[in-house]
Amino acid sequence: MADILSLKESVVIYLDRSGGLQKLAGDCRLLHDSQQTAAVYRFRVLVNPSDLIEVDPGLGDYVLHDPLRATVLFQSVCFLAIKTLSLTEKIHTASQVNVSLTFTHLPPFPEYTLDLRSFHRVFGPMTPVSMEGAVIAMTRVTKYTQGARFLCTDDDCPGSTGFHHIRVHAPGATESATVRNDFSCMICSSQLKEDVKFRVLGDKQLVELIHVKALDVLRGHQQSSFRYQSVTLFLRDELCHSMTIGRLYRVVGIPSLVYQWPSITWSVEANSVQPWELQRCHKASPRCLELSDCMASSPWRFPAIVAHCFGSDLTPPGSYNTLKLCLLLSLVQTRTDANEAFHNLDLLAVTDDTLILDRLMTYSLSLACRGVRHQAFGEMFACLSRDEHGAGTANIHAGSALLASGGTCMLGDLGFYKKDKLDYIQSGLGVDVFILSVLESRSVSVFIPGKKYGEEADQQLFFPVQCSFWALTDSSQRSGRMDPAVLGTAEMGPVQARLAETFGLVIQCGDRVGEQGVFAQAVHTLQQAVQQGSRPHPSYWGFSSDDYKELVAHSRGLQAELSPEAKKLIHGYYMASRRARTQSQGVKISLASIKLLISLAEAHCKLCLRTKVLEEDAVIAVLLCENSVTLKHGASALVVPPDAVFPCDLGDVDGLRRRDAALDELHQNILRFVYTFAPGADAYITEE
Repeated sequence: MADILSLKESVVIYLDRSGGLQKLAGDCRLLHDSQQTAAVYRFRVLVNPSDLIEVDPGLGDYVLHDPLRATVLFQSVCFLAIKTLSLTEKIHTASQVNVSLTFTHLPPFPEYTLDLRSFHRVFGPMTPVSMEGAVIAMTRVTKYTQGARFLCTDDDCPGSTGFHHIRVHAPGATESATVRNDFSCMICSSQLKEDVKFRVLGDKQLVELIHVKALDVLRGHQQSSFRYQSVTLFLRDELCHSMTIGRLYRVVGIPSLVYQWPSITWSVEANSVQPWELQRCHKASPRCLELSDCMASSPWRFPAIVAHCFGSDLTPPGSYNTLKLCLLLSLVQTRTDANEAFHNLDLLAVTDDTLILDRLMTYSLSLACRGVRHQAFGEMFACLSRDEHGAGTANIHAGSALLASGGTCMLGDLGFYKKDKLDYIQSGLGVDVFILSVLESRSVSVFIPGKKYGEEADQQLFFPVQCSFWALTDSSQRSGRMDPAVLGTAEMGPVQARLAETFGLVIQCGDRVGEQGVFAQAVHTLQQAVQQGSRPHPSYWGFSSDDYKELVAHSRGLQAELSPEAKKLIHGYYMASRRARTQSQGVKISLASIKLLISLAEAHCKLCLRTKVLEEDAVIAVLLCENSVTLKHGASALVVPPDAVFPCDLGDVDGLRRRDAALDELHQNILRFVYTFAPGADAYITEE
């Protein structure tokens, strides 16, 4: 008894020092504003284990190793404070005080950490643990009984009135443990009945969490024989809606065993949830830094050589340079900034050799911070199933696009999609209330039929789609689209123009066609098979996959700032392009074009390991955008070659000089185009 009193004194000291008593008084003042009388009142108490151990090591050990009994201690202290200080008249017994201890963190020791890669061995008392993982499924928010009041059926018993019999939800308990019709009075042993008007309901949501390494199997590469199993989290009250499908979180929770005859389920009652990201210090490799120093004389050469040698195990250096550069730019630009805004760069490649491009995209996917290769027969956005944990609601499972949140989703060859799947992508969600496609709105809607999942009304939930999309289409599969009035447009195969328009960049890959391309690829493949580890080309710089992974990760973490010259060129080109294409083709260039131009210029700047976006970066962005718009709508007054960014071979230093000269000339053509079609441009762009 003396030990219990000592622990209660320590609880009072801790609440006083941490501001818990002031928060308790404030919460009680809020109760006066409410006219409703409830069976229980919930109070949330923040617990910092470090501060608690400084006050009383015994209390700290009690809270960390037996949180349920520690909750009873805090409950009695809070009730005593309420009565002593006369904070509210609505609470009559200690059972009406529902205390929820919320851990700010846990000690960084193995016994307080749950690794989702290991087998979950459950034994001994349930102690709080910390875990990290990705959300792969969740239910919608439903109600649960937070607390209930019961009265004795014997009118002569004191338990027939007042608040003597209160049931409160405990971590790991089922609904039947709180509300049932077979409870007995602890005074006279008569049957209890619930006073329904005093029932207190709370919000509940179930979430499936899995180790982040489990998502690596979705990249399409052969993986090890590890098996991953998800764990089910119970989010309650203020924790509902705190997690999003596809994102990473650090969760503090209390494991529990739920007995539902004839089975036993293992789950975790979440205590606190925080967004989490893998913290890694990325630095560019010495090889990349050496090349960057050698090419410092030109703002265009370093990314050109990086793209030239990219994917050298799959294709000869120098082939598909434009696509390789765009893939690197997409990898660098796909990120979430400090303001939680997501930046994406979608790519659609048009080719007649889908096999090589598919392998090249798959290889690039391994460099993404998170990459998912979507299968044509799988779910792209979300699917539903019935919850198996007794919630009686729909469980929403993430599809490829939601699992790729914060990274890249590779759609592959759109020609392999069945017509209904392709129509599904192009029409958005196939429902009348949602007209725009997912690529346009960057969100997905999930329709939950109420009758099927035990609800009176249907429900529609929306989830953000925060990933970049890569896709390719076979131009040899004719779509039957014939429009001779529009010159320069590319044959998109089975892809309709509306879907192609939603991709930021459309790239036509025709570097080497016919027998020449087949012969070059065959020679390269044989050399790789016979002479492994040797340089396949004189211009090969010897970058490894790790070099590219470090370069992309380091570049992604840079913060780029637009220079005034780059802003002026981007703005001038946008205004001139709108005027020129509207007059000649009737094509309206949307505001999204400016975002695409800025995104490309920033990505090219960061790939150059710089933080200041130069006018030369804007030139690359303009050329890539102009080539993409030309493939969609035809050529404009700004006539650029089909492969304007790589107009010549980069096999030697002379090739780099010729490319710089060609880009300088294209730079002047862009300026003349701006002066001609954007009136007033000469006031803010200096003629060179």
